[in-house]
Amino acid sequence: MGAIWMVLTDRKKLAKLMVIQDVSQRELAKAAGWKSHSYLGRLLRGEVNTLDLEPAVRIAMYLQVGTDDLFMSRSSSDSRRNAKRLVAA
Repeated sequence: MGAIWMVLTDRKKLAKLMVIQDVSQRELAKAAGWKSHSYLGRLLRGEVNTLDLEPAVRIAMYLQVGTDDLFMSRSSSDSRRNAKRLVAA
């Protein structure tokens, strides 16, 4: 079994939920289990789009939405399948 991570599917939706619920970057980063809010800022700016499974679940729970409303899961086995498809083509 490969490593699992999450991909933020819509950074604008995340930002909108934060505004609607009056949640700051620092507050949400703390809820995610991060010591700093800098990575959340990078997610919101679109500089990065991946994060570990646990912070993604914590963020969704804190904002009271389903994990799949904000994130899509990926695994290293997904990468291997895509590579095999490319080689086979």
